[in-house]
Amino acid sequence: MEETNTTDLSLNNMTDGSPEDEETNNQPWCTLENSVLITTIVSIAISLCGIVGNMVVIWFLGFHMKRNPFTVYVLNLAVADFSLLLLLLVDLLVYIISARSCYFPFKGTFIDFIIMDLFLFYYLVSMYLLVAMSTERCLSVLFPIWYRCHRPKHLSGITCGVLWALAAFLISFNFIGCYSFYILNCTQILHGLSILNFVILSSFPLLSNISLFIKLRCGSQRRHPGRLYVAVLLSLIFLIVLGFPFNVVLYLDPYYFNKFSLHVSCLLASLNSTINPFIYFLVGSCRQCRFQGSLMVALRRVFEDKTTSEERRNVSGEPVGQTSL
Repeated sequence: MEETNTTDLSLNNMTDGSPEDEETNNQPWCTLENSVLITTIVSIAISLCGIVGNMVVIWFLGFHMKRNPFTVYVLNLAVADFSLLLLLLVDLLVYIISARSCYFPFKGTFIDFIIMDLFLFYYLVSMYLLVAMSTERCLSVLFPIWYRCHRPKHLSGITCGVLWALAAFLISFNFIGCYSFYILNCTQILHGLSILNFVILSSFPLLSNISLFIKLRCGSQRRHPGRLYVAVLLSLIFLIVLGFPFNVVLYLDPYYFNKFSLHVSCLLASLNSTINPFIYFLVGSCRQCRFQGSLMVALRRVFEDKTTSEERRNVSGEPVGQTSL
């Protein structure tokens, strides 16, 4: 049966001397549809912005900010997003250069499968870290006494390590099941992974944030949401809107037959990994509905630990009705 995918071009067609083939080969983008080309170029631009933004966050949290439980999550999240965007940028550049020359050296090869699995790995790590950070942030407000007195000291670091290991295990299982000699149904593995992601994304953040909202609205002590809580909540919302479509594509089209849907989902995933540094800056610089302060000041406002100041208010007898979460 003749291949109908427009992204495939065999060497026989490239060397054929018919006028139609010569006209096709003379086109500058002879193997790319316009929709795929546009999404690829936009993804490259977004990835460049995201790489710079996440590098700034890594530099600030790594060298200019004292560690607290939540900056550990944010630092690991920035590393995962940076790695995802860098991998996607390299893959898209190779793809678009290959399309320009009408020759795809890695298409359908083992290297192509490894690149997609690495992209999926960083995607999972980024999603799991954001879910864990959102859940712990809500727990710190719902159970403040336990959080301040009984929370394990290195819980954030241990949780991040477990989530990196969990993502590596899932991707390794998927790789072994789909590309090795073992008799496993690759479609069922990817469907199970998609369902697991949906359960994790829809259950933990949803329940924790609903509980936190009820406490804020119905509790005896009204407290204003702090900048970190707002930043985490916005990142979670953008994860659902921008990051989840890739999980849907993974379920509906596990073998990536539809190139346009794959490129659009990767575009949205790259935008999700890019937007977090801008959220930190906008939330940190917004004061009384006006944007003030430099980049360093804005990031410090978001990530500074408020636990000590809240405890001092309670000890000194100041009202807690205006404290931040």
